[in-house]
Amino acid sequence: MLTVETRHAIHPEHAKGMDTDTLRQHFLGEGLFAAGEIRLIYTHYDRFVLGAAVPNGNPLTLDHVKETRTETFLERREMGIVNIGDAGTVSTGDTTYELARGDVLYLGKGTGAVTFGGQGRFYITSAPAHQTFPNKLVKIENAKKVEMGEAATSNKRAIYQFIHPLVMESCQLVLGYTQLLEGSVWNTMPSHIHDRRMEAYLYWGMDEASRVLHLMGEPQETRHMVIANEEAAISPPWSIHSGAGIGSYTFIWAMAGDNVDYTDMDFIQPGEMK
Repeated sequence: MLTVETRHAIHPEHAKGMDTDTLRQHFLGEGLFAAGEIRLIYTHYDRFVLGAAVPNGNPLTLDHVKETRTETFLERREMGIVNIGDAGTVSTGDTTYELARGDVLYLGKGTGAVTFGGQGRFYITSAPAHQTFPNKLVKIENAKKVEMGEAATSNKRAIYQFIHPLVMESCQLVLGYTQLLEGSVWNTMPSHIHDRRMEAYLYWGMDEASRVLHLMGEPQETRHMVIANEEAAISPPWSIHSGAGIGSYTFIWAMAGDNVDYTDMDFIQPGEMK
């Protein structure tokens, strides 16, 4: 079963007047991981798509998605897949990739139909592509690891870069994930914006009772959403994206836009925010 929801781009002046329910309606991805289903959100931010496939032991195939008006979903797109569940498989053509928990698979433009199998819980990201790059499975030991933050500021974390120029080539999709270390709760602080790219966060590895307070909005007009495990935040180019959680958690970040320069961002110091 395939379900696709469309989200339109929101002007920051419009976002200023939104109440909690309206903010969540436009910027929160919830209920993405449903057993036996593929659920996608097609956004008008750089035509970025995010979603999930949960085969639950029965294969699920992603092929034609009417929203793209192409014969196959990946005809003019690239895709990044992260398995946040138990062992699973992703098959395309004559090739089957085995993904353990935390593995990342990149599929290039023109790959064709994609079938998800096993007990994986697959987080899906996709962006338009104008060039084809080879499919590649990246294990965590092959990712680029960067340690940042300090225990004193409660933001000591390990950043793992997977679909990233230091690891592999892609057209415009950049993806990795960040793990907060013991005793740290703040991610991406000081915060930042990047006007040339949108971004999406998927929070995972949290227990059922835990939540993340996700900050968004313009730096001088901040808003927030309270986010549970396996829920996503869609971040427009004009919005900050920071958060603090209850207990340990990991978040997957994925970006699309004008470039693949991970450092292309404008930092906003806490004293500048309102």
